[in-house]
Amino acid sequence: RGGGSSMSGGGAGRSGAALRLLAALGCVLTAEAQLTGVLDDCLCDIESIDDFNTFKIFPKIQKLQERDYFRYYKVNLKRPCPFWADDGHCSIKDCHVEPCPESKIPVGIKAGSSNKYSKAANHSKELEDCEQANKLGAVNSTLSNQSKEAFIDWARYDDSQDHFCELDDERSPDAQYVDLLLNPERYTGYKGPSAWRVWNSIYEENCFKPRSVYRPLNPLAPSRGESFYTWLEGLCLEKRVFYKLISGLHASINLHLCANYLLEETWGKPSWGPNVKEFTRRFDPIETKGEGPRRLKNLYFLYLIELRALSKVAPYFERSVVDLYTGNGHEDAESKALLLEIFRDTKSFHMHFDEKSMFAGDKKGAKSLKEEFRLHFKNISRIMDCVGCDKCRLWGKLQTQGLGTALKILFSEKEIQNLPENSPSKGFQLTRQEIVALVNAFGRLSTSIKELQNFKVLLQRTR
Repeated sequence: RGGGSSMSGGGAGRSGAALRLLAALGCVLTAEAQLTGVLDDCLCDIESIDDFNTFKIFPKIQKLQERDYFRYYKVNLKRPCPFWADDGHCSIKDCHVEPCPESKIPVGIKAGSSNKYSKAANHSKELEDCEQANKLGAVNSTLSNQSKEAFIDWARYDDSQDHFCELDDERSPDAQYVDLLLNPERYTGYKGPSAWRVWNSIYEENCFKPRSVYRPLNPLAPSRGESFYTWLEGLCLEKRVFYKLISGLHASINLHLCANYLLEETWGKPSWGPNVKEFTRRFDPIETKGEGPRRLKNLYFLYLIELRALSKVAPYFERSVVDLYTGNGHEDAESKALLLEIFRDTKSFHMHFDEKSMFAGDKKGAKSLKEEFRLHFKNISRIMDCVGCDKCRLWGKLQTQGLGTALKILFSEKEIQNLPENSPSKGFQLTRQEIVALVNAFGRLSTSIKELQNFKVLLQRTR
């Protein structure tokens, strides 16, 4: 996502790039380029995050994500893109407008017609890419009858709760439960201008950035703005944080793609695994003109933000009135116990991001900035409906909602502290969808940091 998937290149060039990236990672993964020893805008070194994630968080969050409450996510994948009419990419499931063989063209669209894609249909490589992306990007919607019956019971239980948020989208007839374990986030072939347009819209129009300052390495920009980081460093803390969160999310998604890449397909059986060359292309400091290490820094920064949110929301779940309902009392109790154990681990981390430094100015200005912050993020969540690949859209929406829920938590500390022990409250409430998104989004970040360690080992072997 966010770029092509080139598979060409010589071995010597690959080794050179791998060595450069290893050298950069050696700095980034131990003490952030040995310049500051810590991440910008917080007092935490990357090595501490690596150890904490590997030994405390990753094993438990993986186990929690496999439980029924967290493996099923209700999402509407049929909402139209509110910003442009046509995605123009064949990775949408059951796509009707892409260059596919005549036998697969829907009734009413004849080969050789004035359809703007008919010319492209003559190119066999694009046909092959279309077929692959169409297949890999499709969502597996298989659900057992037992699961479907359970969802009815879950909905009845959720409806009886006192909700703080509107549930219009969840109640849409197009919203459906998706089994996340059957739809892992990985390479789908979604790439090129379609994917870049989504990320371009996010960065260019929703990160408090003036149009005159171009994002580095943006292929859609007329020129590259050398003054980008001068501009970024001149922003207030809140706006810098916003950009880093989006950049960190982008880096995390790219890491998932590189770590779970389609390596080959033999007799219809795909083989998935880490692609060092793709990882190098996206994060090598030379190939990315210094952007790779910055992206990885922002991934760690995002991890800290969501980690902080988990530690802050613990009192909400510690109340006896809150359970993780699936109808199986024993499993529900085990799921809650494991979640509370993760919360205890998050609280034990001694170098949290201090969100009190945000929105700490005069009350009127802080309130206005917080609302602007919220609206920018809400707009990004709407852009996810423009992703032209069902599986990418699924994970994009989930991780965006997870981050949005984390921000909601960080902005609601007083409301959480004042929650009554034995009754629901209108002061602060999380829906099932928000809880599932929060845990799975953080699980994705935990996986990214773990995969980063795996790539470091692979790069050392290359050397």
